[in-house]
Amino acid sequence: MSATEHDFGAFVAARATSLLRVAYLACGDEAEAEDLLQTALERTYRNWDRVHHDSPEPYVRRVIVNAAISRARRRAILRIIPMHSPPDTPDRATDTDLRQVLMDALRALPPRQRAVIVLRYWEDLSEAQTAEVLGCSVGTVKSQASKATAKLRSALGRETVEGVIRNAHA
Repeated sequence: MSATEHDFGAFVAARATSLLRVAYLACGDEAEAEDLLQTALERTYRNWDRVHHDSPEPYVRRVIVNAAISRARRRAILRIIPMHSPPDTPDRATDTDLRQVLMDALRALPPRQRAVIVLRYWEDLSEAQTAEVLGCSVGTVKSQASKATAKLRSALGRETVEGVIRNAHA
């Protein structure tokens, strides 16, 4: 095993769980999160000689977030293309737990806003760190976070939250 393979393997062993969590929160689907992480790790390995001298984790996070945004855009475009028959959509269960309500609200956000929320609040990155990962300004992070939290507050209205709490106690 070469030194590159050993260093990369050690990095993956140490950070894979955290990076998988970022991927899951960025896309909201376990299988897609695993695909996103695999894609990010593949790209990181190809650039390992350049990446490992700095901290590789922000690089991998950025690849995950960019890949999640790209996939979401592709899905949005596919939804615009007319179909012969509308796709089946599953019925929403009446008894949902808080995690499901939160994940649904998070999935409903535009990809960029979802990325800001995940990086700022789940990954606990500063505004400057989030801006660096996303390749934008701190002001953009602030405005996207503000818009996203307003949408989440709207989506998670009082009735929904009270219903979730009632179901949790039942």
